[in-house]
Amino acid sequence: MFNNYNDDDGFSGAFFGGLRPSLGGFVNPNRGFSENYRCFPIAMMQNGSERENVNYGGKIILPQSALEKLSQLNISYPMLFKLVNGLEKKHSHAGVLEFIAEEGRVYLPQWMMETLGTEPGNIIEVKNVTLPLGSFVKIQPQSTDFLDISDHRAVLEKALRNFSTLTVGDMVQINYNNKIYEIQVLEVKPNYPEHSGISIIETDLEVDFAPPVGYVEPASQKPVQSKSHMVIDLPKVEKSGFAAFQGGGQSLRGKNKGKANAVDTNMDTDEGDDEGPLHLPFGQLYFGFPVVPPPSADEKDDKKPKHVFTGSGQTLRNKKK
Repeated sequence: MFNNYNDDDGFSGAFFGGLRPSLGGFVNPNRGFSENYRCFPIAMMQNGSERENVNYGGKIILPQSALEKLSQLNISYPMLFKLVNGLEKKHSHAGVLEFIAEEGRVYLPQWMMETLGTEPGNIIEVKNVTLPLGSFVKIQPQSTDFLDISDHRAVLEKALRNFSTLTVGDMVQINYNNKIYEIQVLEVKPNYPEHSGISIIETDLEVDFAPPVGYVEPASQKPVQSKSHMVIDLPKVEKSGFAAFQGGGQSLRGKNKGKANAVDTNMDTDEGDDEGPLHLPFGQLYFGFPVVPPPSADEKDDKKPKHVFTGSGQTLRNKKK
């Protein structure tokens, strides 16, 4: 919530010397003001390029004759106006900044021209209106760039000081750090169907934001589900039979006794296979070869080789006769 105090009211007490205009005490009981003007953007007015900041507000510039007519009417202050484009059946509301326009012309901010759907030189109706003080407004930025602003509240509070009214459907523009942001008015409170507008002069206004156009909620990252167990294919080791004293031998005389039949005790592995304890696929663990328990006593007796030392032997000494 913030307070919007308008320092640019062209009809403050100081403007009229502390008194409201009454033309010598005569006050016309007629409260209606309605005139048709050709509308033009601020940039097309004399020295309009020097008043570019007026484009980022909600006030219009009327001719001097409008002030003379308004001063003779018993209207409420501050002066607020309803702008109607009859051809497009669109309307908006605005305050008044000055009465320096050429006769028959009214100058509008560029965003107001676009909201009304009108072109320079087209005729619109301008009539005075009384709007309720606003208590709530819901807005929607038209770009995700608006999220780059660190303090949205301070920026809006400063920008809305240049506005007197807000109307549902308005596509207002604000200038911050030389960048233009478009903001659409989605909802106002109180909201009366005949005008759907509120006055934001000297009132506490609660502001709610809708997600910017194009904004996408960040997708929640799903946690990686780990496997409760993994099946690991370990290389198999084949058992070999017992073979005592394999290989060949020689006697002391240098005679070759020959080689015993060698038993293949190599593991049954494929030399061309890359799968093994040192080449595991990603995500598998290697806990070593399976443990082979030592044989029991009975198994040792069964497996004990028989007639290991067979054959004849010789001694180095000659037998005594």
